[in-house]
Parts: sequence; C-alpha cells; structure tokens
Amino acid sequence: MMKQILFAGVIGLFLTLIGTPLLIKLLARKGYGQYIRDDGPREHASKRGTPTMGGIAFILATVAAYFLSKLITGKPPTYSGVLVLGLMVGMGLVGFLDDYIKIVKRRSLGLRAKAKMAGQLLGGIAFAVLSLQFEDVRGNAPASTKLSFITDFGWTIGPVLFVVWALFMILAMSNGVNLTDGLDGLATGASVLVFGAYTFIGVWQYQESCANAQTLTNPGACYEVRDPLDLAVVSAALMGACLGFLWWNTSPAKIFMGDTGSLALGGVLAGLAICSRTELLLAILGGLFVLITMSVVIQVGSFRLTGKRVFRMAPLQHHFELKGWSEVLVVVRFWIIQGICVIVGLGIFYAGWAADK
Repeated sequence: MMKQILFAGVIGLFLTLIGTPLLIKLLARKGYGQYIRDDGPREHASKRGTPTMGGIAFILATVAAYFLSKLITGKPPTYSGVLVLGLMVGMGLVGFLDDYIKIVKRRSLGLRAKAKMAGQLLGGIAFAVLSLQFEDVRGNAPASTKLSFITDFGWTIGPVLFVVWALFMILAMSNGVNLTDGLDGLATGASVLVFGAYTFIGVWQYQESCANAQTLTNPGACYEVRDPLDLAVVSAALMGACLGFLWWNTSPAKIFMGDTGSLALGGVLAGLAICSRTELLLAILGGLFVLITMSVVIQVGSFRLTGKRVFRMAPLQHHFELKGWSEVLVVVRFWIIQGICVIVGLGIFYAGWAADK
C-alpha cells in the first residue's frame, strides 16, 4: 500500500527538482517571461521577464510519477485517479493558452474572459459527468450525487445539480489558487500542505473503507469512497512535484507557475475533494485560498457599493506588502495560516470518525 504513495511522492519530487531548471532554460531562450501589472507593488517590477508557465513542470511530473508508481508496483490505475489527473491536465491546458497569449501579445490579460470561462466549463463538465460513471462492485462511482463534508450526507441532489455543484467547486478553487499566486512560492507552498492533508485522508479512508468491514477498528464510521488509496497516490505525487517546484519558485523565484499551474492546482484540489467525499471540508483545508478570494470579493463589492476600498490592494497578500511587510514575511505568515487551516481540517475529519465510535 505505502509503496505506491512513497514512489509517487519521491518520483514527483525528483522530476521537478531536475526538470524545472531545464524548463527555465527553455522558456528563457524563447523569451517567455512574465508580464507585470503596472498598478502592482513597485517591488514586483524586478520580476518582469522571469520565465512563466512553470506549471508545465509539476503537471508533467505528477502524471509521470503516478503512472511510474503504478508500473513499479504492478498496480493498475483507477478511474478516480485518472479522472482527477485528467481534470488537472484540462485546467492546466486552459491556463497554458492564457499564459501563451499573454506572452505573445505582451499584455497582462491573456484569453478573453468568455473564452477562458468556456474552457474551464468544458473541462469541469467532462469531469463531473464522467465521475458519475464507472461504478465498482459496491456501486460506488468516483463521485457521489450527495453533498459531503467529511463523508456523504443528506439527500441525493441528482446528476444535473451535481454537475452545477462540481463546476462551482472547480471554478472557485481554480480562481482561488490563481488569485493566491501573486508572491514567490505562496500558492505552491500552500498547495503542498493541502496535498499532504489529502494524502493522509486517502490513506485513512482506505484503512477504514466499508469494503473492509470485517477488519475495521470502527465499523460504524467506514467510508464509501471508490478509490481512496489511489487518491492518496495522486496527492502524494502532487505534493512531491510541488515541493520540488518550490525549490525554484521560492523567493527570489527563478520561474512562475503562471495560470498553467494555478488553474491546474485549483482544479485538482476540487477533484480530490469531490472524489474523496470531502467537498465542504475543502473550504477549511484550503482556507488560505478561500480567505484570499474573499478579500477580492469584499474589495470589489465595497468599491461598487460605497466607492471605498477596504484593503490597500487586493488580493490580500498585496495589502500587506503595501503596508510594508517584505514579500518573504507575507509568504511565511500566510503559509502558517494555511498550516493552521490544514490542522483544523484534519482535526474535524478525525473527530467525525471518532464521534461514531
């Protein structure tokens, strides 16, 4: 069991550690550098021209780590694992097109809003529809039409509303990570923490799966998740790949993930939550992404209603930069906030299991 997870994490880490500098050289040679907003913090002007689209590195590394871990251990891929990876690649492709247009047109805006939204909707709908197929012998598909927190609860919402709900999650998390990706290493490091949490959740759900009812320590709190162990393998591959990428992405960043990476990370986080039946728990586990997204909503809403801004600049990380915090200080403190969110989320997850003992 643990071999798959270990191999996936180590291979993902190794591939981005050695592959990212090769990508940096390729992007620099082609002149694919970041365009910096003129209205941003002045300190960011020095970042202009830094290679972007770095998400390519950890997307490819994650996919390779997953399938290599399967090849080494002789275990077949699962529908849940492949679907979640497919969502990551699909969202990453939308981000890649956005980044590429920014670079070619030499402007801070890439794909037009409607085109970008259409791409995200297409990828999200494909994932949502397919995730309700491929039931196992227990009748579990990769996703469920019930809402979930630490497991499924309530009434079935039906396939149509499920697709709408899945799209909301995918779009919200994709844009949340995208908004967080404004400082060197911030989104990457925060994502590593959440993927670590989902690695733990996947292992725990596998050990306490309802399919293993006779060997459970707590039969009353088992999990009906189709492929929990494989979701842990995917999470471990992502954690390793993002950790290796962080070596090059931390301040001063040698490469940025771009929309290629941020949309992919947000999409795969939503996919993991949906397939592990922890949809609402993701709002806590990914609390930093929610907080930063809300800062933008509050800023825009306040300005439209009152003509006044709540923050010096949104997203939230730039507010603290303009208050005089150094970039590294903001990043580390926000990582601490994300770490607290993960601890609280995992605590709630465990408490839900223990309460049914």
